[in-house]
Amino acid sequence: MKLTRAFALSSLVLAMGFPAYAQQNSSENTAENTAENTQNEAEKITIVGVRQDRVSKGATGFTMELNETPQSISVVSAEEIENYAAHSLNDALRLAPGINVEEWETNRTNYTSRGFEIKSTQIDGIGLPNDWGIVTGAMESYGYEEIEVIRGANGQLTGVGNSAGTINYVRKRPKNENAGEVQVSLGSFDFKRLEADYSVLLTESGSWAARFVVATEDSNSYLDGLSNDRTYFYGVVDGQLTDNSTLAAGYSYQDANTDGNMWGGLVFNYTDGTQAEWETSATTAQDWTMWDTINSTAFIEYAYIFNNDWELKATYNHQSFEDESKLFYASGAIDKDTGLGLNGWPGRYDTDYTADILDITTTGEFTLFDRSHELIFGASQAKSERAEYQHPFDYATTPAFGPTPAFPYALNVIEEPEWADRNEYSTTDITLTRVFGSAKLNASDDLFFIVGFNAIDFIRDGVNKTVASDGTVNAVDIYNKEKEISPYAGVTYTISEHVNAYLNYSDIYQPQDEYDEQGEFLAPTKGVNYEAGIKTQWLDNNLFANFAIFTAEQEGLANYAGSTPDGTWFYDGINVESQGFEVEVTGTIADNIGVLFSYTYLNIEGQDGEKEHQWAPKDSINFSIDYTFPQLETVKVGLGGLWQSKTVNTDYNVEQGAYAIVNAFARWDISEQFSVQANINNLTDTKYINSLYVVGYYGAPINGSISASYSF
Repeated sequence: MKLTRAFALSSLVLAMGFPAYAQQNSSENTAENTAENTQNEAEKITIVGVRQDRVSKGATGFTMELNETPQSISVVSAEEIENYAAHSLNDALRLAPGINVEEWETNRTNYTSRGFEIKSTQIDGIGLPNDWGIVTGAMESYGYEEIEVIRGANGQLTGVGNSAGTINYVRKRPKNENAGEVQVSLGSFDFKRLEADYSVLLTESGSWAARFVVATEDSNSYLDGLSNDRTYFYGVVDGQLTDNSTLAAGYSYQDANTDGNMWGGLVFNYTDGTQAEWETSATTAQDWTMWDTINSTAFIEYAYIFNNDWELKATYNHQSFEDESKLFYASGAIDKDTGLGLNGWPGRYDTDYTADILDITTTGEFTLFDRSHELIFGASQAKSERAEYQHPFDYATTPAFGPTPAFPYALNVIEEPEWADRNEYSTTDITLTRVFGSAKLNASDDLFFIVGFNAIDFIRDGVNKTVASDGTVNAVDIYNKEKEISPYAGVTYTISEHVNAYLNYSDIYQPQDEYDEQGEFLAPTKGVNYEAGIKTQWLDNNLFANFAIFTAEQEGLANYAGSTPDGTWFYDGINVESQGFEVEVTGTIADNIGVLFSYTYLNIEGQDGEKEHQWAPKDSINFSIDYTFPQLETVKVGLGGLWQSKTVNTDYNVEQGAYAIVNAFARWDISEQFSVQANINNLTDTKYINSLYVVGYYGAPINGSISASYSF
């Protein structure tokens, strides 16, 4: 049988190693609130500690340290997000080792790892649907405490997965005190931002608390004609129902609006076969283009701890997304002398999407052969519904369809089409049902195994319609039903007090969202993923290092194969093999010096030995270092960024040379409550194409911001 024995091992470890945040915070807060008698104080400690303990610890909750987990894991902390003013999730994930943020369009982004799309997303350890792996619009990062990133196959987390990895967004939860902050920021390209975060105790004992987060942002861009604004709200209430049960509920809402956005990227092809170069501000958009999005989420979480310390947790998450867009796409090859050669294609689209996820999980310890072990068992179901609409236009009369003026053209030279009323062109309903279980078996003080299973039932149905230029409608009924049962296993061995070795292997099973030439979904991609590594801790456990080697084989992976006469892309399936290694070092090398360094080597080949996915860099580095002046402990400075080797997109015949991006920050804590910070991005003013995954546009030139924050 295939190596299905490890389908989900790679992912179940995402947050096993993230210790509880509660103990230190609880002790500090209760110490500040010494009560009049010892008995009452003890009651407060119990209540506050249990409530705070429910801050997300990741995907599974196994009591493992980060250096014990048999997988490559990185954490983007709140401090890193603050240091580099990473206000969007795109900016935050650029700080994560081994992650590539492929911002190939002004309003659409894919995250990749190890040369493949990350399609598995979680919030607080609960898997969420994310078809295509595309993130539409700039998502706010201020509502999250940290971002956990696991690299490698990930079936345990979401029931499906490829060899890329999983991203787990950890929501902010109420603190054990009344505290808040307000920050104002100004920056390049008329950047303006206001954010506020406040946590409040709702009961005198601290058994119930709430937290409210608000952010609003408005800016123009280095790209001609592009502007964005975003408003975000998040609220959560968190409390204790009884001595043994807790409840949390929250809601978030984001309204983001873009004008002058691009659909697709720049065209870098001249008719003579050479590669074009443009001003950094170049765009194919027109001033009537726009893309507005609304994202909202809601969740409720109930946990009950039995007298034997077993825990039962039930979580319900709801997502909704809607957007409206007016787009203009330009493609072709450009004549060097005349600037002519591009053809335009307008489009106006709307989307309505909802998803509901229910997860019930029980965790606890049991004794076998005089040793204590841990067990997790659960079930979940995710249902999503997507309806997509388009507004037809008259192909024969609109100047936006057909040859464009010479490029670069002005933002107002192509007239907006007269749009007809919208009609539905695609509906997709997906139901993913999972039953899963896993155990951490402690064979000795130095050796433990993780074993388990993951069973899924995947159903996708709907209708996919395409409209040809003559108005002919082709409708394809869609129905896919897949079942998969995958056991998995892994092992960690303690070589010494500070050195652990691990090994895992996992099945790959990922239903695909790409269509073939007939409009049918491609079959799921399948394969196997292996990883082995060494994890070490140094300098009194303040410096963590990880070395990992990995290899993966995937069959039937979607690959762009062409487009139909009406412009619809279609794909075929190819077999690929990837291998590489990673080195990561993170922590502090002195009381006042923090460091992060990661290096990834990657090689991907097709079934005939030819290079594949050359848009992914073969060599990439992430780095950062921050320094607090010993003589002036209120001042902190830092440098961070990335370097990647040459990349190529063979479908578009575009190359991107090796380049580095360096960012810097400086923060001065003027008082315990008031601080100011300056950030400079792309310090060396490097000119680069920001993605060859699907060929994008130029990244931002040197820019900066200043901010002032007040805590209370």
